[in-house]
Amino acid sequence: MPSENIAAISTALSASGVAVIRISGDSPLKIAEKMFLPVGKTAVKDFEPYKMYVGEIVADGFNDFGLCVYFKGPKSFTGEDVVEFHSHGGIAITKGILKKILSLGARLANNGEFTKRAFMNGKLSLSSAEGLIDMINSESVSGVKAGYSLYREKLCAEVNSMQDEITDVLAQIDVDMDFPEEDLEQSSTEAVEKTLKITVERIDKLLSSYRVGRTLVNGVKVGIVGKPNTGKSSILNALLNYEKAIVSDVAGTTRDVVEGAIDIDGVRFNFSDTAGIRESDDKIEALGVGLSKKILLESDLLLFVIDASNLTEEDEAVYQLIKDKNVLFAVNKTDKSDYIDDRADIYVSAKEKKNIEQLKSIMFDKTVGNGVDLNGDYLCEERHFEALSRAKQKFLVAIDSIGKVTLDMLAIDVKDGWDALGEISGRTATEEIINDIFSKFCVGK
Repeated sequence: MPSENIAAISTALSASGVAVIRISGDSPLKIAEKMFLPVGKTAVKDFEPYKMYVGEIVADGFNDFGLCVYFKGPKSFTGEDVVEFHSHGGIAITKGILKKILSLGARLANNGEFTKRAFMNGKLSLSSAEGLIDMINSESVSGVKAGYSLYREKLCAEVNSMQDEITDVLAQIDVDMDFPEEDLEQSSTEAVEKTLKITVERIDKLLSSYRVGRTLVNGVKVGIVGKPNTGKSSILNALLNYEKAIVSDVAGTTRDVVEGAIDIDGVRFNFSDTAGIRESDDKIEALGVGLSKKILLESDLLLFVIDASNLTEEDEAVYQLIKDKNVLFAVNKTDKSDYIDDRADIYVSAKEKKNIEQLKSIMFDKTVGNGVDLNGDYLCEERHFEALSRAKQKFLVAIDSIGKVTLDMLAIDVKDGWDALGEISGRTATEEIINDIFSKFCVGK
């Protein structure tokens, strides 16, 4: 069944050097014939695929001088015929070209529809599409690398391999049910059990990489906590290397959560400088304190700060509140005091920027981990983690059921595990899952 032509601006709608407007469908070249005037002698209908042609782009009410390229399906991103116009960047120019394309019969693409068509036409898996959106949305080198690994089908290849093994298991169970007189059940169930156990081990290896994978993609959430006026805002400013937070000697200056982010060894660290944790009659400050307590629950790491020159019972009260979490204990204002605390991880002076780089290194070690290979392959999507966990559970139930239930009952759990694995690549994903994933894309991708 022929697919209708869809079109969208694939680059940012802003003043820029170049803009790309893309058409995909069954006949985008016919649209290009009506709105591209090549400089050379080659007519648009005779364009050689994958070759740039120079000419005038006829837009809505004006012409622009640019390029046109034709990608012939199935050797294109979407698997369909694709035409791209490369024009001068600018809002009026790109909108004018798109408006002309739509007037010639194409419709505006939905969010992620180009990538969805690529998935539907077998050009990439569902997990690869998720890797692509991770790359686009990433704000760190580690996030791009993790997304690229997913985009290059490494997880999909591993999952497909496991599914192939489980397909053989299901086939063996079917043979045993169809030919019971052959008396092969004992030997075949031993093979089934062995394969299922190996598959569970492979799943466990993937699941164990999830924490690091999610950290590489999403970054590390660091909550800077402590009683008021310990220098939390000064430490944030020192980490960011600019004045993000207001610094004052007046306790309670920070009444809300102040946020900032930096890159540490390729990983994004997202900081929340919180209002000091204490009871307060000031309604505005009390709201900030409430937000601080929320940060305690959501952070991957709590940077606990005390003032070496002004220790009180409040410091210990805050520490007792957070001590069971992942805490980095920092003693600040060492330019004013030589105070030593056996629990401290580091001694800093935000004012003099003393040991700030060392502080970054300790934060990295306490979250991402020392020796983590940013080029490694990690599980980084919650959807994949959940699907693998369900598959593992089904296979464990099946292993435990061998010899205790009938073969047809055993096959149900094995097949359920197979289906769960297929959700990752998209082989068994529901329409709801597919639509939800592609809705996260922008219109032009």
